[in-house]
Amino acid sequence: MSLLIDRIGQLTTCDPVGTVLADAAVACEDGKITWIGPAASAPACDERIDAGGRAVIPGFVDSHSHLVFTGDRSAEFAARMAGRPYTAGGIRSTVALVRDADDDTLRRNVSRLVAEMLRQGTTTVEVKGGYGLTIADEERSLRIAREFTTETTYLGAHVVPDGIDADAYTELAAGPMLAACAPYARWADVFCERGAFDVDQARRILTAARAAGLGLRVHGNQLGEGPGVRLAVELDAASVDHCTYLTDADVDALAGGDTVATLLPGVEFSTRSPYPDAARLLDAGVTVALASDCNPGSCFSSSMPLMIALAVREMGMTVAQALWAATAGGARALRRDDVGTLDLGKRADLVILDAPSGDHLAYRPGVPLTHAVIQNGAIAFSIDNP
Repeated sequence: MSLLIDRIGQLTTCDPVGTVLADAAVACEDGKITWIGPAASAPACDERIDAGGRAVIPGFVDSHSHLVFTGDRSAEFAARMAGRPYTAGGIRSTVALVRDADDDTLRRNVSRLVAEMLRQGTTTVEVKGGYGLTIADEERSLRIAREFTTETTYLGAHVVPDGIDADAYTELAAGPMLAACAPYARWADVFCERGAFDVDQARRILTAARAAGLGLRVHGNQLGEGPGVRLAVELDAASVDHCTYLTDADVDALAGGDTVATLLPGVEFSTRSPYPDAARLLDAGVTVALASDCNPGSCFSSSMPLMIALAVREMGMTVAQALWAATAGGARALRRDDVGTLDLGKRADLVILDAPSGDHLAYRPGVPLTHAVIQNGAIAFSIDNP
C-alpha cells in the first residue's frame, strides 16, 4: 500500500543541509519514504492525504523517558514550586509504588503515555527501567517496556535503594541484575551524580553492560559539575543526558567525541534549576538532542513541542536548531539512521502540523498543533479521526 502526502505548505526534512521545501509532497510505501519533491510532480499512490498547505516535519525522536511507573508525585512538584530544592530523593517513593504494582498496572501506564506522546508527534521513544531496583522488578520493567519500543534501557543504577551498601548494590547492578535484564534491553544507563553513583561505580556497571552487548548512556552533570560527561565520552556512550553544569573540559570532551549531549529542558522547568547552555555546546560543534525525560518526579511532561519551546526561549537555540535536536538529534542519540529525518529510504514517520511552518512549535507554546501523525507509512493519529 502506497501513501501520498501532498499540498504540503512547508516541508522541513531535518537533513544535514537543512532542506526546507515549499509546496511539496512525500510518497511512501512499505513503511519507507520513496519520493520527495514538488507537489505538482507527485506520483500516483493508493491513498492520498491532503495536507492543505500545512507544515510537515519528521516525527519526534524522544531519546530519554522513564515511563514504567505508577503513582503521582504532584505534591513534590508543588513543594518545589514553593521553594524546596530538587534532590532526586523522590525516586525512592516511586520505587516503593512500582514494587507493589502488578504488571497490568505498569503496562497500562506505559500504554497511556506512549499514546499521549504519539498524539503530540513522537514516533520513536526510548523507555528506561529504574524504578524497581530489584532483579525481578527491573527485569519486568524492561519486559513491559519492550512491548512498546525496541529502544529500552537498563537503569538498575538509578539510585542506591535503602538498606544496601552502595558498593554491594553496584556489584548487583553489574552482575545478576544486568544478566536478568540484558535480554530485554538495547542500552544501559547509570545516574553518575552525587547522591547516586560515583565515577568508579558507574564505570564498573557500564563496562559490564558493554561486555554484555548493550550500548551505553549516562545521566550526568545534572545537579552540579562532575565526572559523568567525561566518563560518557571515555566509554563512547551514545549519549550523556542533562548536561546542565559543564566545565570547559566537558565541552571540549564532547566536541572531540561522538557522544551526543541530550538536553532535557522540561526538568529545569519542573525543578526550578538553571537551564543548560545549548548555544555554548552548538558553538563548540557538539551534537545536541532534546528529549522529554517524561517521569513522575522531575518532569511529568511527554511534550516534545514544549521541549522545543523551552529550548528556544531559555537555552539559546533557534527554532531550526531545536527542531533538528528533537528529531535528527534524538536519532543520533539512539544511533539510529532510519528515523529523525525525511529522506529516501528512511522510515516514513511524519507529523502534519496545524500550522504553516515549524516555527509555530515555539511561537505557539502549549497549543496542540498536531493535525496528523504518519508512523511507519500509515496514519497513526489524525485530528479528523482521533
